[in-house]
Amino acid sequence: MKRFVAVAQGRVQRVGYREHVYNETFERNISGYVKNLDTGEVEIVAEGSESDLRDLINEINIIRRPIAVKSFAVRWEEATGEYADFEIIRGDIQEETFERMDYAGNALHSMDTKLDRMVGQQDQMLGKQDQMLGKQDQMLGKQDQMLDKQDQTLQIARETKEEIVGLRSDTRKHLDDEFGEIRKELVSIKDALARAGIQV
Repeated sequence: MKRFVAVAQGRVQRVGYREHVYNETFERNISGYVKNLDTGEVEIVAEGSESDLRDLINEINIIRRPIAVKSFAVRWEEATGEYADFEIIRGDIQEETFERMDYAGNALHSMDTKLDRMVGQQDQMLGKQDQMLGKQDQMLGKQDQMLDKQDQTLQIARETKEEIVGLRSDTRKHLDDEFGEIRKELVSIKDALARAGIQV
């Protein structure tokens, strides 16, 4: 078991830093306390395994709005075992009330900023959706054009088929008429040859 005494300087009071330190001890077997100092700094005394304590230091020596730890001085000592759990040592009621109000204001500001970002992202998504719908409309327009061309092609094919059928019919009639005339002429020629005494 080890113990460290740390002093955090920077934006560490009236920004919820003590609550952050307290919350970071939940998953770790750590005892001790965190408290505001009159100098505007925050003191952390923590006891536990060296591994847990080093992990805690990494999680509380941070710059994460609204908290900004500018300096973090650590002194290592032997554990005394004097703390049963980890606690926040509170100051007088008026100072604590003001700190809570400041923290609530920061939390609301953070929520407002996140909401603005979400609205901005939603606007971007809607813009992309509009673009996709526009492209879909273009595709449907092209599909309509293709269907119109297909209809035109089918109409031309029908008309061509009708013309071919008509041409075949006309050609058959013409050939039938021509062959009929040729037959008649052959019969006349045969008759004329027979009358002339020529056998064919």
